[in-house]
Amino acid sequence: MALTDTTVRNTKPGAKPDKDEEGKSILVAVDGPYKLFDERGLFLLVTPAGGKWWRLRYKFDGKEKLLSLGVYPDVGLKDARTRRDDARKLLADGVDPGEHRKATKAAKAERGANSFEVVAREWYIKHSPGWAEHHGDRIIRRFERDIFPWIGGKPIADVTAPELLAVVRRIEARGALETAHRALGNCGQVFRYAVATGRAARDPSSDLRGALPPFKGEHFSAVTNPPQVAELLRTLDGYQGTLTVACALRLAPLVFVRPGELRNAVWADIDLDAAEWRYHVTKTDSEHIVPLATQAVAILRELHALTGNGVYVFPGARTNGRPMSDNAILAAMRRMGIGKEEMSGHGFRAMARTILDEVLQVRPELIEHQLAHAVKDPNGRAYNRTAHLPERRKMMQQWADYLDKLKAGADVIPLHGNAA
Repeated sequence: MALTDTTVRNTKPGAKPDKDEEGKSILVAVDGPYKLFDERGLFLLVTPAGGKWWRLRYKFDGKEKLLSLGVYPDVGLKDARTRRDDARKLLADGVDPGEHRKATKAAKAERGANSFEVVAREWYIKHSPGWAEHHGDRIIRRFERDIFPWIGGKPIADVTAPELLAVVRRIEARGALETAHRALGNCGQVFRYAVATGRAARDPSSDLRGALPPFKGEHFSAVTNPPQVAELLRTLDGYQGTLTVACALRLAPLVFVRPGELRNAVWADIDLDAAEWRYHVTKTDSEHIVPLATQAVAILRELHALTGNGVYVFPGARTNGRPMSDNAILAAMRRMGIGKEEMSGHGFRAMARTILDEVLQVRPELIEHQLAHAVKDPNGRAYNRTAHLPERRKMMQQWADYLDKLKAGADVIPLHGNAA
């Protein structure tokens, strides 16, 4: 006889509902658990502690089995019957519902273990040791802020191109187009890692080429025409501010390192007798050597009398415990009338690269190596920091001598056929 909601609700432990000889409802005292049967194998197991568990009795391959269908009242009679019917459909298809449930749980666990965030963090741990620390920090913060909240918990194999596009468009919408492009690129790297490790079938980011507006990298303004360079150098030499900033302005064209590397220079890395500056390039996570021309050594010796007892070559104006502000050189150039459209801190690198190549005819690999770019030999191996050091010493002295000639007003040939 089928159960009713009232019977299930009123059932108590130790007293099993039953019928007497006249068919009247009675309660029969029982010790231990007992069963109330519904239909088609479904029954309710009532425990001495008062628990009510739905069970399905079925046969598969000639063996009798039980399947748990939930606990009352979380699962009511109607829902228990629905779950029973779903299980019986599997049986009709030749599938053991108990084994099917185990496989489903295992699949969910595997998918959870292969969520986008889990795979992305695994990819990050694997590759970050080869990156500069600040580069790795930016990537993981980008994931944590802009990617994981939206698709981090989703199985990586289930992330679609439209879902990924929605995520990067959130970044674009706040005006961070460059970050959106970088985030999309990082996601592509994670997807390709997932494909390689068997957690995904393909990389959906490849479907999004052209989906974001193009981003043109920031252009660092630079003076590259020799007559204009001569005028710029004379202007820099005329700076009337502090000796620290004056020396930084005069040294920047001679060494053409990144602005952050110049202002963070420490005396411990500079050997004036050997005319060398050796330091760690954070952008490429590599060691670098800057040969110092005699002009650069002279500037540093002059400054050493003022700041040589401290850590930083160019200490801040308020404290020797920190380097000068990252705006100090730019602010000085602006006060001298050198506009931002004319020259930037990075512009000294473009200036050196262009003129060394087009005017002084220096071999490109020497220039690129001195710029601390990722130069490789014909076999694809990165050059070490001492590669071509004698030639680079000659190049740096040649460059410094050339700049002196420009400042002195020597005749020069403008690049690209432009007039001065």
